[in-house]
Amino acid sequence: MESNSVIYYKTPIGTAKIVGDENGIQSISVLDDIIETSKNIPLFLKDCIAQLEEYFAGTRTEFKLKLNPQGTKFQQKVWKELLNIPFNKTRTYLEQTKAIGDVKAIRAVASANGKNPIWIVIPCHRVLGSDGSLTGYAGGIWRKKWLLDHENPVKQQSLF
Repeated sequence: MESNSVIYYKTPIGTAKIVGDENGIQSISVLDDIIETSKNIPLFLKDCIAQLEEYFAGTRTEFKLKLNPQGTKFQQKVWKELLNIPFNKTRTYLEQTKAIGDVKAIRAVASANGKNPIWIVIPCHRVLGSDGSLTGYAGGIWRKKWLLDHENPVKQQSLF
């Protein structure tokens, strides 16, 4: 069995820890620790780094990566549906439950969102509370706000 490679990539909002192998990306998580970008990047993870760089540079709006997140069947279904939320669009948790076909599963959907192992690429940051609030985000609410602002081409001026 192939062992996973772990690499680090310094982003504007923290260090991304990327885990994957030839079968795809298993996880991308964000760390508060400042860790320099890994020097020896396996071929199968180079594309992930390149696409994240383009995303943060503002030139990529869609990821085309081989993903291999590990989770329950239900979590997999929720994460797959997250991939259908377009760049610069948001959805509420209720809209997300309707999209997977079970409006009673709002807590389970929120829980699965919170366990999303592939930061940014599977865009759980695009899911909001029913009132439009930036509810729960494993990477921290400030990162969720940063990502949504980054994806919004109309930079709103602050009144204060």
